Amino acid sequence: MKLITLSFFVILTCFGVFAQKPAHLVRPGDTLKSEAFINTIEQSLQLFLADYANKNEYDSIISALKYEPGQIPQFSDEEYCTRLKKMNEMTPFHLDCNQATLNTIRFFAQNRRGFARIVLGRSTLFFDMFEEKLAEYGLPIELKFLSVIESGLRPQVKSRAGALGLWQFMYKTGLYFDLKENSYLDERMDPVKATDAACRYLKQLYGIYGDWNLALAAYNAGPGNVNKAIRRSGNKSTYWEVRPFLPAETQQYVPNFIAAAYLLTYHAEHNIIPMDVKVHYAQIDTMCLSRSVHMSSISKLVNWPIEDIKSLNPVYKTTFIPYTKPNQCISGPLEKIGLLVSMEDSLYEIEHLIENPPIIAPPIDTTSTIVSTDRDSSSSINPFDNQQPVVQDVISYHKVKVGDNMRIIASKYNVTIEQLMEWNALRTTNIYVGQRLKIKAGNAPIISDTPVQIPKPVEVERPRREVKKYYNVRAGDNFSKIANRYNLTQDQLERLNPRINVNRLTVGQKLRIK
Repeated sequence: MKLITLSFFVILTCFGVFAQKPAHLVRPGDTLKSEAFINTIEQSLQLFLADYANKNEYDSIISALKYEPGQIPQFSDEEYCTRLKKMNEMTPFHLDCNQATLNTIRFFAQNRRGFARIVLGRSTLFFDMFEEKLAEYGLPIELKFLSVIESGLRPQVKSRAGALGLWQFMYKTGLYFDLKENSYLDERMDPVKATDAACRYLKQLYGIYGDWNLALAAYNAGPGNVNKAIRRSGNKSTYWEVRPFLPAETQQYVPNFIAAAYLLTYHAEHNIIPMDVKVHYAQIDTMCLSRSVHMSSISKLVNWPIEDIKSLNPVYKTTFIPYTKPNQCISGPLEKIGLLVSMEDSLYEIEHLIENPPIIAPPIDTTSTIVSTDRDSSSSINPFDNQQPVVQDVISYHKVKVGDNMRIIASKYNVTIEQLMEWNALRTTNIYVGQRLKIKAGNAPIISDTPVQIPKPVEVERPRREVKKYYNVRAGDNFSKIANRYNLTQDQLERLNPRINVNRLTVGQKLRIK
């Protein structure tokens, strides 16, 4: 619960002291009741967190420097070296100012501006937590920038080699540092657990080499490659002496780290404004679950979009949160988690209905079955007795064929995957050939005291094929402007254009926008 837990501990401590004050010391203004007192402190805390989440210094810096929108400032080598020297005074890192780092800083400042803006926005969700963990292990807080060059602060990003998560752990390395994986979750994508593992790994590497730049090289290439390079260098002891003998990618790794650390520290001086974000780390709370839960149940209960739940809980591979020991937890905005805590019993009642659906008619392939309802099984049926129609869902069944998957079936019947999983009490999207899936196809009238009727199969209209739309890049366009113009986030526009370099748009280039 982070800062929130500590804050409420202080609140309760203060209240305890207040409550125990001797009667002769209580002033007229000290008669605030306990509930009102706690509510007042909680409201003050919420205001503080909101202010903390929105604080920034870049506006005043950019205003003072009188930059124009889109202007790319230029600086001398001396200015870069002065700023790196100032950073060096506050860190045990060696942020060397040499030709390799200067060239990389200039490249980042000129060509990676869009990336820097996106990462600065994402950093509000991760950097405070990174700094907490790094401080816990006694590590330099500048290591938070390592995740920037590893993953761009995307918990679900996977490399071509199979490395996954904010800190890009390979499967076996993840297992070594207790990051578990099964059908439902992969802890390499858990921001807190993966950060803890990265801290332990980096501390071990520094213990081996006694040099942070060599430790970073080993994090990228593995200790074996670094040891081999050290032997080839004649047993040199610093990164820059060993660098020519390292793999090509690792030779650029430390300059990239220094450039990222520099640009994210001095982004305002470079006229780079962070991307807007939905929620800040200070506004996040956590609740642990005592039962397995579908995200669709959470979404319905507290009006929280499933997409937002998944983005703040990337550890889960699907929309199902399994029951484990210790219990699985879910993170989200303070107000959503507060609602969930207060409505936890209702959440499990919804899950009980998913796991134990009402008994319905036996499955009949490709037909819609309407079931009659008997008022009294012992009474005789009067064909002239006028009964009011009762409304009940029409249930049909789909038999899974070769090539079917949940997305295809959901599209065919114009329903969502979450609905299919709910109707069939499925915990994963895995299905098999020959399986019968229940489909609720709207409402139909039921006439009481009549035998079962089997109407003709209802032909379900297939949804129209998605129409792709494109936009031709014009002079002055950038990724952010285009995304805003079509009511998209930058992440959505990136997913629509996975092969497009967001920082190198050219006039006339086509971008997919739908």
